[in-house]
This record gives sequence, structure tokens and C-alpha cells, in this order.
Amino acid sequence: MPQLPAFPTGPIRFFALDVETANSDVGSICQLGVACVLDSGAILTWGCHVDPGTERFSNSWLHGITARHCLGAPRIGAVIDHLNPHLSGRTVYQHSSFDQRAIRAASAALGRSEPDWGWQDSVKVARAAWPELKGNGGHGLGNLKKVLGLNFEHHDAIEDARAAAMVVLMAAQA
Repeated sequence: MPQLPAFPTGPIRFFALDVETANSDVGSICQLGVACVLDSGAILTWGCHVDPGTERFSNSWLHGITARHCLGAPRIGAVIDHLNPHLSGRTVYQHSSFDQRAIRAASAALGRSEPDWGWQDSVKVARAAWPELKGNGGHGLGNLKKVLGLNFEHHDAIEDARAAAMVVLMAAQA
């Protein structure tokens, strides 16, 4: 069984989570990242590659993750089991509903219920904070990166989770 990285601890205010998928199957999670926002506003990150149980990596053109990156990585069930004690019942932001749908699909494929994580949407937060972006590039992470001056590597789950957390923090100040 592959060893998962230790999860950050401390006085965590909220989490942001992002996944990348191997292919068009929404449950084919091949990378998962979590940003942990401390009470101080500092952001600690956690993440890992995930073995999606497929050799079909048709989304590699988008995120660069291939089967080679996921060789020997933990399966999604082990990752969810590792995260659940930390995220259960807690606020978990995603940037759109894709990440929750991916976790739901991956859980269903395992014959499990979706974890009880308090999903929130940072896109909705961004729309409320910056309504002028509607029709002007929108509220996706790519446009928010330009407009807000965020520094992150888009389509890396750890980086995108951190970016979603930064959006929520910046919206609170706006």
C-alpha cells in the first residue's frame, strides 16, 4: 500500500479541494489537492497523484499527468479514507461543482456513499465579489488568475486548490 503524505494540522478555518481526471469519466481522479486555510490566513497544501484504475489518460494534454505519474500511487478509496477524518463535516470549497461530482462518482464506483464534506463553491463567491467579470472573461480560475494577479500553475490539483482558497480569502476582503 503506497504511503500517503501527512495531512496538515493546526487551527484550520476552511479547506479548498481540486481534482484532475485521467479522462472523460468524471470519477477517473488521477490527482487530488487540498488547500488548508489556517485561522491566520496562511495556506498549507496537501496532495498526491491517484491511481485511477485506467490506462486511458486522454486528459493528459490538459494537465500533463500520465499513467507513468500514477504508477504505484494510492487508489481513490485510500485517499478518501485518509482525508475523511479531516474534511468530514467541514467547509470544503471547490471551484465549480466538478470536484464534488468527481468525488461522488469515484465513491459510487467503490460502492460507497459520497463523503460528508461541507461543499461550497468558490465560483459563487467570486461572482458575488466581482460581478463585473460576468461577460468580461468570467469567474473561472484562468480569468481570475489574470484579473486578481494570482500566481499558480493552472490544472495542477494542488495549485488549483490553493488558488480557490485565495479567491475565497480575497473575496472576503473585497
